[in-house]
Amino acid sequence: MSTLVFENVRLIDPASGLDQPGRLLVRDGRIAGLDQAGAEGTPEDATVVNGGGAVLCPGLVDMRVEIGEPGHEYRETVKSASRAAFAGGITTVAVLPTGTPAIDDPAMVRLLRSRGEEPGYVSILPYGALTKGCRGEELAEIGLLNEAGAVAFTDGARAVSTARLMKLALTYARGFGAMVVQHPEEPTLAGSGCATDGELALRLGLPGIPAAAEAIMIARDIRLAEMTGGRLHFGHVSTGEGLDLIRCAKNRGLPVTCDTAPHYFDLNENAIGDFRTYAKFSPPLRAEADRQAVCAALADGTIDAVASDHTPRDADDKRLPFAQAAAGGTGLATLLGVTLTRYHDGTLSLPEALALLTSKPATLLGVAGASRRKGARPAGTLENGAPADLCLFDPDRAWRVVAGELPGHSQNTPFDGRALEGRVMGTWKNGVRVFGDSA
Repeated sequence: MSTLVFENVRLIDPASGLDQPGRLLVRDGRIAGLDQAGAEGTPEDATVVNGGGAVLCPGLVDMRVEIGEPGHEYRETVKSASRAAFAGGITTVAVLPTGTPAIDDPAMVRLLRSRGEEPGYVSILPYGALTKGCRGEELAEIGLLNEAGAVAFTDGARAVSTARLMKLALTYARGFGAMVVQHPEEPTLAGSGCATDGELALRLGLPGIPAAAEAIMIARDIRLAEMTGGRLHFGHVSTGEGLDLIRCAKNRGLPVTCDTAPHYFDLNENAIGDFRTYAKFSPPLRAEADRQAVCAALADGTIDAVASDHTPRDADDKRLPFAQAAAGGTGLATLLGVTLTRYHDGTLSLPEALALLTSKPATLLGVAGASRRKGARPAGTLENGAPADLCLFDPDRAWRVVAGELPGHSQNTPFDGRALEGRVMGTWKNGVRVFGDSA
């Protein structure tokens, strides 16, 4: 294996609080030293990477990703998703279990983990299905899936609607120290809605979903978490009312966490104007007041992580009337750039923004440095001995998102035409450059 020395970089490692100019040494695919390059200076056999003052941080950890495998490879494959992830500085992804078939079998968990161990592929942390087939009717084999390496349990974008089943899930998962991830939307209120209930949905003639559907589900499940002591996480939270409930639960010491996605703090419901299906999501985009509430929750720490909510869709899935079009948008290549909008507007410091993309999701998923679960591959850290999964980026370099030119199969980005500041210059996996000039 080659030896790498990164010079002239700003080292940021939110896991340790590091933020300073320095150097980083990589040997045999692992981090071997910060702010040093050996006792005699730069090793003779080293390849030197001059960062030009750019930021070098751990490879990003994306805790909410859908890929096409298994069953929908025409949307995305592990290979194409890896290309998109590396272009966004992401080296580890947690994959939702809602493929065809659903990941409710330990063999599927082991298969996906092994795919992520192949050279040139992003590391894959599979979620296990919370219920069999993700149908919300009967609990999956949580114990066996946990033993096989599932990092948490969820039915993806399908809420577990039955309170009794959710209580059983939290109770059973607690016995394995496992986290349950819920889609925060009361399904009988959501119905066949496709936009947030209000003036815009009424004007466009679209069936609406009350914003309160999110808070109602969050309130119910917080009470269930209090009853059972189970670890509860809410994915892609999008409303101020829901975030207020989570904030209160945290203040009471309950084991409740949450994440959001970039479109909920960078876009509001006006993005669906003219029936723009690339901006159709589940939960739907919200009113401006909710977008601002999400920004405030990022700043005060209520939100524990930012995930791309990457949902690749074929063009034919989107070229339909808005109500019939598939929900979801791609997000791997744009995750860092859109998150950095909150750094550039002063909502977050740069280390705070990066923590939401590295150390915090890694901690939630049990792969953070020394605190990782037994046998897990470390991620989201620059600690000595950790795999050299690295992201080099210029936080001030501008670029424009163009649908059709993004890496990966699917191009259904809601940020088409968006100008961003924050460009990935290089990504390394196990010390091997997988994106950038030499990849």
